[in-house]
Amino acid sequence: MTLRFLIRSVSACLAALLFLAAPAHAQTADALNQIRKIYVDTFTGKLGGPDLQQRIINSLRKNSSLEVVADPSHADALLKGTGESWVRAYISVSTRASANTKSPVYGGYLSAQITGKDGETLWSYLVTPNRYSTSDIREDLAEQLTRRMLAALHDSTTQPSSTQSIQHPNLTLKVAGATFPAPLYQAWFDSFQQHHPGVLITYSPVGSEAGIQQLRDGKLTFASSDVPLSSTRMVGMPFKVLQFATVLGAVVPVYNLPNVGPDLRFTAEVLADIYMGKIHRWNDPRITAINHHVSLPDHEIVAIHRSDGSGTTFVWTDFLSKTNPEWKTTVGTATTVTWPTGRSAEGNDGIATAVAVTPDSIGYTELSYAIQRQLSYGVVRNAAGNFVQANLFTLAAAASSTRSGPDNSDTSLTNAAGKDAYPITSLTWLFVPESMPDPATKSAVADLLQWMLTAGQKECSALAYTPLPKEIVNRELELLATFRAK
Repeated sequence: MTLRFLIRSVSACLAALLFLAAPAHAQTADALNQIRKIYVDTFTGKLGGPDLQQRIINSLRKNSSLEVVADPSHADALLKGTGESWVRAYISVSTRASANTKSPVYGGYLSAQITGKDGETLWSYLVTPNRYSTSDIREDLAEQLTRRMLAALHDSTTQPSSTQSIQHPNLTLKVAGATFPAPLYQAWFDSFQQHHPGVLITYSPVGSEAGIQQLRDGKLTFASSDVPLSSTRMVGMPFKVLQFATVLGAVVPVYNLPNVGPDLRFTAEVLADIYMGKIHRWNDPRITAINHHVSLPDHEIVAIHRSDGSGTTFVWTDFLSKTNPEWKTTVGTATTVTWPTGRSAEGNDGIATAVAVTPDSIGYTELSYAIQRQLSYGVVRNAAGNFVQANLFTLAAAASSTRSGPDNSDTSLTNAAGKDAYPITSLTWLFVPESMPDPATKSAVADLLQWMLTAGQKECSALAYTPLPKEIVNRELELLATFRAK
């Protein structure tokens, strides 16, 4: 399965998918709090179909302020999406059980989007199976989704969408860099281009360091990275660069243990010792001590890490440096480090692919890649001592528990203090030259940034990324105003 196919399969619940239900002009809402009537279409994918549709409808009808209508032409907005499921493991409580008596443990996701007037995205979300649910996966995901949706509909602070169709002269914006946000950026750029004819945006997920180098060499319109430029590196650039945070994501430990099941527990100490070569086997006492009632194999651990200059590596090593003094002094925090052990792979998708085909392996990748590759990923102990699963709620908790200064470049979300905070959460960034000689290019870049910071934020959750906190958005919009004025 190629990365392009994976991106398309998940982002199918973004703009284009929802136009299939009914003509966009039938909808009237341009903000969530304007929705009084909603049409729920049949969800696609393995989890989709009339059964899931009816479960969602039944849940929504419990809310007296919202009417679910049978005809999309009578709706203020449309709800549609996609759901997938897969077997993550075959496990049994009995150590003597044969392969035929082991029960499957399912993984999956449910991704949804609400669109309103002119097909504009008003809300999106993605849920994964609840760790503690005893219900079937379809019921669990439907309940989670409707709960999140109803909470969003009751948010009176929701503002109308600001997207407008703007004509630009035919031009191409060349962007390259981080693989961490690549699935979202590809979907975002496709969506933006629907409203901005004449602008072609190309994105090359070559890694954060390679993107910065290409920007320095004048090969790009702007670049992306999961690591903000330090003041020292900023001085080393041949031109002044403005840094725009765009979204939040999570780095998760992914592993290939077919008979173990999902949600294996990890601490920072265990992860550091695995990658320093101090823990060699899966049934090491340090792993079994935090995974009670899990039968771990007496197999050699295959640790997989990035080979390229990577912002994801920076986030991973930053978390380990903050939580493990030995890691900080011997390996450190950087986009490229000297790994004491393990095999290498290029890019987030390269790590995910390598883990998927390598039994007994462990790696680290951005959450959306783990979901797309149908990998098991662990829960990680945070600074409050809680083992936390990466999801949209725990990423938002990490952001809300971290307060930064006026300069976004000092914002680090790893090992955040909140009790619900996922500890390996990160912002990702765009680096934009402050001066652009071509006015048409500058105008298109400014319009793209405006869209990403406003309307685009409503699309990101469908792909397992979390929108920026409002205070960061406001700060970025102020920075954008200075970019337009120069």
